[in-house]
Amino acid sequence: MDCRRPATKNPDLWIESCGDFSREFCRQLRECVLEWEPDLTESIKWNMLCFSGHKLICGFSACQKHVGIAVFRGVELADPANLFTPAENNTSIRSIRITDLKSFDTKAFQRMLHAAVKLDGDPTRPPLPPKKRAPEPVPDFFAKALKKHPTAAQTFQDLAPTYQREYLVWLTTAKREETRNQRLQQTLTALAAGKKWLDRKSA
Repeated sequence: MDCRRPATKNPDLWIESCGDFSREFCRQLRECVLEWEPDLTESIKWNMLCFSGHKLICGFSACQKHVGIAVFRGVELADPANLFTPAENNTSIRSIRITDLKSFDTKAFQRMLHAAVKLDGDPTRPPLPPKKRAPEPVPDFFAKALKKHPTAAQTFQDLAPTYQREYLVWLTTAKREETRNQRLQQTLTALAAGKKWLDRKSA
């Protein structure tokens, strides 16, 4: 889903720029947050409507068919109502996805917001360090191909784990063998040229 918003630093204009599906959702959620925690300040960061105390508390993203809420220290908060979307996280951020405001448990979100604000205001509890993600396994077909292409293998070895992961996820998510083979050849060519995954098309 496309969650990009027109560039603006004004929260009112940000709300008005939301699409038809998410505009009213975001307006109502914004009113709730400011009513529940009136001392929070608003800002636009990363094209999200964000709310801050000492540091960032949460932020809204307005997509075509859903509204996302990023809770910046979400991994430290209890979630008895299961608001958070299940996901693998290597940061402190957790996300909530809303497709229907009427069925969204606003009371549970209010309790979570209060807890997040309390956590933000507690100097004895600094943010947790980011979790280290386990290395992505290298599939056999790719390992065999790298043995035949030492230049590509050296580039891959020199990449940071995050950039290695981009190639590995791209290769292993191909559903058809033909697609996988095409991606493998593109990967070997890009790595031989010293390119990261994002730059592979310029190889």
